[in-house]
Amino acid sequence: MKNRCVNRVTVVAFASALVMLTWAATVAARVDGARVSGSITADGSSTVGPYVTAAAEGFQRANKGARVTVGISGTGGGFERFCKGETDLSNASRPIKQSEAAICRQNNVQYTAFLVANDGIAIVTNKDNTWAKCLTTDELKKMWDRGSKVNNWQDVRQGFPNVPLKLFGPGTDSGTFDFFTEKINGKSKQSRSDYSATEDDNVAVRGVTGERGGLAYFGLSYYEENKSKLNLVEVNGGSGCVSPNVKTVQAYSYKPLSRPLFVYAKRESFKRPVVQAFIRYMIVNEKKIAKTARFVSLTDRQLKKSRFQYNAALKAAGG
Repeated sequence: MKNRCVNRVTVVAFASALVMLTWAATVAARVDGARVSGSITADGSSTVGPYVTAAAEGFQRANKGARVTVGISGTGGGFERFCKGETDLSNASRPIKQSEAAICRQNNVQYTAFLVANDGIAIVTNKDNTWAKCLTTDELKKMWDRGSKVNNWQDVRQGFPNVPLKLFGPGTDSGTFDFFTEKINGKSKQSRSDYSATEDDNVAVRGVTGERGGLAYFGLSYYEENKSKLNLVEVNGGSGCVSPNVKTVQAYSYKPLSRPLFVYAKRESFKRPVVQAFIRYMIVNEKKIAKTARFVSLTDRQLKKSRFQYNAALKAAGG
């Protein structure tokens, strides 16, 4: 009886693996070489942008007639264009808001959301900052809450030095701004406005590196690209100090700043073979793309969900 159970488990596991390999092989066969052509326009999140750009570069090498244009106007700015019907894809570091979805409905823009990667919002400081190794969520709120007058590190925590606090962060069109503000300050738009705001995270990097008392927040990939210039701050969300990395972000133990990342596809656009192929390419090659672009890849369960999302969209498109 024991041997029969073992054999049965082995057969089931082999069959599951075979289905996954067959799915990947079928998709890969459709996107290898110059099999599809056409143009795709994407816009949105500055966090997701580098991921989609890395995917586009690989996809275009495999499909010489395909061109993917990736803009960066922030998640909110991307949805604004997307819901007007101006783009095929909208890159988002948060789910679409009800107000944005309503505009899409008004303009008869239907869409499907695809889970593409994970991210942890990185809190970074200047390399000369030797005191802020870990910050609590309450301390972050003290710095970033609407109406905050904290402009010196000694006001953040007793024992911190008398050093001016210089804050850098994303603008209000950013999904990172929305997510961070809601998770840290407890309410959307509940952020102080007297900080250096930018939709270009590289500008925030330069700002922090130029100020001893500088602090910024942005997607983990931007820290990974600039780790030699910045300090990464651990965050205590109530269960001790935790640093963002592949393990803690995938497990969502980096609380409360772990999050999924999305690409929204307009359903009308998804009917085109080039758009279908590009989404397939991102799903099949997600671990490779995540490694190239320094993102946190999907878990096996998340990848299964992405495949389900794709198959459902393909069926709806008549593919």
